[in-house]
Amino acid sequence: MILSTLEDIEYSIELILQRFEDIENEDDFLKDLKGIEKLDSISMRLVAIGEGFKNIDKLSNKELLKKYPQIEWKDVKGIRDILSHHYFDIDAQIVYDICKNDIVILLKTIQNIQKDLKNDKKI
Repeated sequence: MILSTLEDIEYSIELILQRFEDIENEDDFLKDLKGIEKLDSISMRLVAIGEGFKNIDKLSNKELLKKYPQIEWKDVKGIRDILSHHYFDIDAQIVYDICKNDIVILLKTIQNIQKDLKNDKKI
């Protein structure tokens, strides 16, 4: 179940990266309908990613993610709550910063977790 969730998260990140390719700054999210659609779709994927990590935490008794301290897991899971409960207040700058600075590191970490889980069933 954890591996399956990680695969879903990895797919969501890949979609985010594709959708973010032509975004040069946070204003690109707001300048036209295409940008707003990208902001909405990326935000929805970030919600799914946060929910996925909340589920992984439950399934692993909060042990798995602790082994990968290079990620601020509280923030990754927390963005789900912010986007879900304050949808009309989505900050394009925050979504832009996540996509620009954090999402690739998260993807690499997920790939490492998947590799570790496949190599060591004890994790």
